[in-house]
Amino acid sequence: MSTATTESPYRSYVYAYPHKTAYRPLPGRPRLAELWQDEKQDALSLYLHVPFCEVRCGFCNLFTRIGSPEGLTTAYLDALERQARQVREALAPQARFALAAFGGGTPTYLSAAELERLCDIAEVRMGADLRAVPLSVEASPDTATADRLRVLAERGTTRLSLGVQSFLDEEARAAVRPQKRAAVEAALGRVREAGFPVLNIDLIYGIDGQTPASWVASLDAALAWQPEELYLYPLYIRPLTGLGRHAPAGPSPEWDAQRLALYRAGRDHLLAEGYEQVSMRMFRRVGAARASAGEYACQTDGMVGLGCGARSYTSRLHYSFDYAVDAREVRRIIDDYVAAPDFSRAELGWAMTDEETRRRHLVQSLLQGEGVDLAAYRERFGSTPERDFPAELAEFAARGWLAAGDPARLLLSPEGLAWSDAVGPRLFSAAVRAAMAEYEAK
Repeated sequence: MSTATTESPYRSYVYAYPHKTAYRPLPGRPRLAELWQDEKQDALSLYLHVPFCEVRCGFCNLFTRIGSPEGLTTAYLDALERQARQVREALAPQARFALAAFGGGTPTYLSAAELERLCDIAEVRMGADLRAVPLSVEASPDTATADRLRVLAERGTTRLSLGVQSFLDEEARAAVRPQKRAAVEAALGRVREAGFPVLNIDLIYGIDGQTPASWVASLDAALAWQPEELYLYPLYIRPLTGLGRHAPAGPSPEWDAQRLALYRAGRDHLLAEGYEQVSMRMFRRVGAARASAGEYACQTDGMVGLGCGARSYTSRLHYSFDYAVDAREVRRIIDDYVAAPDFSRAELGWAMTDEETRRRHLVQSLLQGEGVDLAAYRERFGSTPERDFPAELAEFAARGWLAAGDPARLLLSPEGLAWSDAVGPRLFSAAVRAAMAEYEAK
């Protein structure tokens, strides 16, 4: 059965499960020491969130604020250090980190000296050896200055991700992202000069006025820098964002068709240029250096998040601070975080039942090009995806979203990968869907 043309391929970008809009205040605010007491802690992921940007792009719904009053970044780092000290005390003495990431916002909004301090918090307070584990950092062209990049390179950053979105000035303006191509090219030159093993460039398709020719032109401009990775994101227009305030409610069939056509054009172009497809969004240059040696498994290992906007994962609970998009709400949450003396308890979250854990494993695996390792699934859960999710997988097969012929793996077909943002949400539990539907954007 072919996929109905009236259905949108772009329901939701599933980069984590459960979605943060399903999180709710946790009864009794459990202590972190109790949450982590019996957890496997020999290969944790560490994430530090920096909720500041110079500007807010029209499509952005990340937890970030524009600019910072004098002293706020210092106060934020002070709070981050307080939190790190208390979180580290809640972990086992032998806890070990297998990888680290700085995200936001824009981590390179911080000055070079503040980035040094951010690295010190990760290393000294949390015990992550940044020169020994993969470290990924996000940056924007205007903040990717030589002094900042030098700090990150010297402290062990293996992957620098630059948010470009489009090399064409008119498309950047349409996405409400004020930047000039000359500044983007200059930033890429500085990044390459700094010598990071992996450069990732983020690009967006589906921008108003974008054509297949302009999309390929933007891709070619990125390819001129021979990035080890490229992420191709479909444009989403979400509530409370700059574009969302002026856009009609929901996607249109015409826009869906445009995005799907641009995705296929971009995918085919990159495959022809020597890149392999890792997921719907991620493409890696064949033979290029990798940011991670693969020691960390997102389906099973835990994550420790520090800062506003960061989430943490144990096997039984996912938790975070409050989340918002509206500028006033974001400022309120950051102000509360900066003033908080106690970070020893979890505030909001979602309990991970056995069913939710199986769903998370399937989501995190199936949406990747390598798919689900059926032996690993069986070893972990004593079952099979077909037995646990018969209705969902039967629908995927009927729609042509599953590949055939590999008895060891459950794989999406090329068409299934193209529809990843419709596949993922179908694997959400009824409880998660209900919580997300009840969430009031703020």
